[in-house]
Amino acid sequence: MTRLGFDQYTTALDEGRHLRVVNYHNTPHATADQLRAELTAYAAAFTSVTLEDLDRYFTTGAWHLDRPGFIPVFYEGYLNNATVAAPICDDLGITAWFPVITAFIDCPVAEQRAFADAHDIDLVEEERSLERIAMTWDQVAELSERHVITPHTATHEQVAKIVTPEDFEREIVAPRAAVERVTGREAPAFVALYGTPHGTSPDHDRAIRDAGYRYHISNTAIQRIG
Repeated sequence: MTRLGFDQYTTALDEGRHLRVVNYHNTPHATADQLRAELTAYAAAFTSVTLEDLDRYFTTGAWHLDRPGFIPVFYEGYLNNATVAAPICDDLGITAWFPVITAFIDCPVAEQRAFADAHDIDLVEEERSLERIAMTWDQVAELSERHVITPHTATHEQVAKIVTPEDFEREIVAPRAAVERVTGREAPAFVALYGTPHGTSPDHDRAIRDAGYRYHISNTAIQRIG
């Protein structure tokens, strides 16, 4: 988390008032037992953190939960995130975040494998025999009833290649509108490719804030930006 001075940060760590974010990508059926075991261990040691919990922390500066927080994040919008990871989280009472690549979900089923290959979306052997590899928008809407859905760009484009006004609209602005249109809920965070943090580029920072995002998720922090 940000907005803490160094002394406050170390005190928070000492007192257990910190948030652990664990990143996942593909969650194939073949590894479901392993994923369940990992999430069960996290649930035993940490408290699941909702968006409301996160908002409360940044509003008050006080950690109100009795244990350190935990958020599992499942990237890309794989079908198995909806069919494997989400049910396990539901069973364990864990709130997860799902940053989805909106053009991947929009992609016709017959073109999804080619899209994945062209946009650095890794597939596992299990998926090579499947017709659909991305979740549907109906699944996105269903997941949003219990979890947090937010964009991970439109096409899995890296920040350095988002240059023109058209790029900004396609990769930052339109994905938020798409998620909110389907879910009827706020898409609170922008998640850049390669875990690029807020503060890397003034132009991108401004575009993300102007699009209405309140959080920026990177590999090192959840940053409150609005």
